[in-house]
Amino acid sequence: MAQTAEFDLKQTVLMNDAFGPREVRQMQEAIARDFSRYAVLRDAVGELQGREEQTPASQVRLGVCLYLLGRYYRAIEVLSQADGGAMARYYQAKCHFARQEYAEAVEHYTAAEKAGYNSDECALGRADAIRCGGDATAALKTLDTLSGAVEQTAEYLAQRAATVSALGGNTKEVVALYERAVEADRNHPGALFGLALENDRYGNDDTAMELYNRAVNRFPAHVGSLVNLGLLHEDREQYDKAAQCYRRVLDVYPDHQRAQLFFKDTEASHGQYYDEDAQKKRDRMGQVMNVPVTDFELSVRSRNCLQKIGIMTLGDLCRCTESELLASKNFGETSLVEIKEMLTTKGLRLGQFAHDRPAGEFIEPESLSPDEQAMLGRPISELNLSVRARKCMTRLAINTLSDLTRRTGDDLLECKNFGVTSLNEVREKLTVLGLKLRGE
Repeated sequence: MAQTAEFDLKQTVLMNDAFGPREVRQMQEAIARDFSRYAVLRDAVGELQGREEQTPASQVRLGVCLYLLGRYYRAIEVLSQADGGAMARYYQAKCHFARQEYAEAVEHYTAAEKAGYNSDECALGRADAIRCGGDATAALKTLDTLSGAVEQTAEYLAQRAATVSALGGNTKEVVALYERAVEADRNHPGALFGLALENDRYGNDDTAMELYNRAVNRFPAHVGSLVNLGLLHEDREQYDKAAQCYRRVLDVYPDHQRAQLFFKDTEASHGQYYDEDAQKKRDRMGQVMNVPVTDFELSVRSRNCLQKIGIMTLGDLCRCTESELLASKNFGETSLVEIKEMLTTKGLRLGQFAHDRPAGEFIEPESLSPDEQAMLGRPISELNLSVRARKCMTRLAINTLSDLTRRTGDDLLECKNFGVTSLNEVREKLTVLGLKLRGE
């Protein structure tokens, strides 16, 4: 039996044959199988742009190809001069979405649908743009208007998972939706990214890395997956691989600020001496410091006193001195002895890490409202930090928002692989809650 002729990417760009969603998928699949063919697309687009005469049809072809190359502003210019048809409108929407111009994306998805583009794909595009624009409730309403076969597609399931997550829905439901999306299309980049991110947040690094790798093997590569994969490589001291991830982002988005900063950090880290054994010891100590005091059999009085003064973990205890405990109401010598004996079983002692916080940091509960106490007692995981920032929290034994607000920006910057970008991320997350790092 004769083999099927290999897809001719250059001819698809330059010839006047049929050009629609099928041909676009073929181009994407060809480059995903062999990324060296990206250069074929780039050169063919350059040749097409150099032609003196452009027809409305060739402008659609050129605009879509510019979108695939990541040249969104130029693609919008070309597509706006095209035939005004369904495909031109649809890819104008995708370009605006890529530029985070979500209102314009919604407008063009609607126009594409009216012009005859697949209505389900246009509705899914609108839902994505509406959610990313900050209105997850409206996005969910848009998804709820869809019915039939589309509800079983990977794109629909991934969109629904992302929307439920944005609305603060049940994590198990979000993961189940992403898993169903991956079952429908094992290579769907959005579903793989979402599922990887959920594993990432819960410390399942190996699973997250495998999923991110699958997500970036599509074309165009999923930018969020490339960035997070780079961070995971950094955490494993695989700086060359991390740099490759950031460079792939910058090839398409030369002004991508996070990728620029992470790439510079990676280049700087690559030449630094790193004591792996010392870091392993610090990581093990960080895990011990995160153990909740409720895991130990303490008297009711001791438990209540520790809770009232915001001591949730062994790390909190080791940053506290005997005199500070005794100064707390209803905390006497008997409780002190009990606490010291418990710490001794772990090879720890009171005040061991008191230098990690300023003197007089302990606050009696009377000075805080119940809402303030509840806020500071929330787990750090609720901030949904990036991989790099989350790793720093673990290494510094930062378990609650109270732990975090006791640290200065300089304290965090001393942590391996934690740079100014991650520090700004932490500050932004705290600002939303009305909190700040110490000294700010």
